[in-house]
Amino acid sequence: MSNALRLAKGTFGRVALLDMDRPLVRHAHPHCHVLLKVEGVDTQFSVGDRVVPLSEESAVLINAWEPHAYAHKEGQPATIILALYIEPRWLGAFRPNWKASGAPDFFVRSVGETSPDIRWLTRRLAETMVHEPGNTEEHERLIARLMIAVIERFAEWRDEPASLRLAASTIIDHRIRKAVGTMSADPGAVVDMDKLAVAVGLSRAHFFRLFESSLNVSPRVFLNVLRMERAVQAVAEGTASFASVSETLGFSVPAHFSRFFHDHAGSSPTAFRKVAGLQTVDFETPR
Repeated sequence: MSNALRLAKGTFGRVALLDMDRPLVRHAHPHCHVLLKVEGVDTQFSVGDRVVPLSEESAVLINAWEPHAYAHKEGQPATIILALYIEPRWLGAFRPNWKASGAPDFFVRSVGETSPDIRWLTRRLAETMVHEPGNTEEHERLIARLMIAVIERFAEWRDEPASLRLAASTIIDHRIRKAVGTMSADPGAVVDMDKLAVAVGLSRAHFFRLFESSLNVSPRVFLNVLRMERAVQAVAEGTASFASVSETLGFSVPAHFSRFFHDHAGSSPTAFRKVAGLQTVDFETPR
C-alpha cells in the first residue's frame, strides 16, 4: 500500500517522500507542485489532458490548481517519489517575481529533463529526510537549492513582469467569489453543489461552467482541495482523533475520510501523522 515515508514541513510548504504503488484520484493543490523520482521503476502522471513520464531524467511540473493524478499501472512495482508542495510567498523571498509561482502559466510544460544538479539534490534531500528527520534547517536549505535549480531550468519567469493572465484571472464573477467564500469558510459544511449554486443565484449548469472558466478547476475539485489542505494540517500538526477530523470535514464515517486522504495524499492518515511527528524529534543518527 502507498504511504508516506517522511514529511518535511515549514514556511516553504511541505515535502513528502512517498512510496507509491497505487493510483491517486484526479486532484489539485494551491501550491507550486514538483514531482521527482528518487528510486524504483519509472512511472507516469496524468497532468491536464496529458500523461507524462516520471523518471530520474524527467521531472513532472504542475502549476497551482492544475488537475492531475498519479497514473499507476496495475501490477507495476512501487516508486519512491519526492513530492514538493511549495508556497509562492516563500519562493518570492528568493526573487520577487517567483511569488507568481501560483500562476496558471508558471511552468509552460508539464514535464522537463532534469539536470545532474537536480538529480543530486533530489537524492540528497530524500536521504536527509530519512536519516535526519529532525534536521529542519538542513531540510529547508536543500529544498531551497532544489527549487531554485528547478525554477531556473523549467520556468520562464527569471526577469519577466508579472503574468497578465494571472492579473486577468483575478477578476472573478461576484457569484463565484461568494461560492468560494462559502466553501473556504467551512468546507465540511458544503455537501450539495446544487444548493450552493442556488444560494449564489445560478443554475447548476451555469454555476459549473462559470466556476471552471474562472478558476480552471471544477467546484468539486476546488472543495476537495480545501478539505485536503485542512486535513493535512489537522493530521500533521494536530492531535485530534481522525474521527473528529472526519466529522469536521463533512465525512459521514471515518473510513470515508481515511480513503479520501489516501486517494489524495498517497498515504494513510496514520502513516502521515507518524512521519510528521518524526520531524520534531532530535536524535543522533546511528552510525
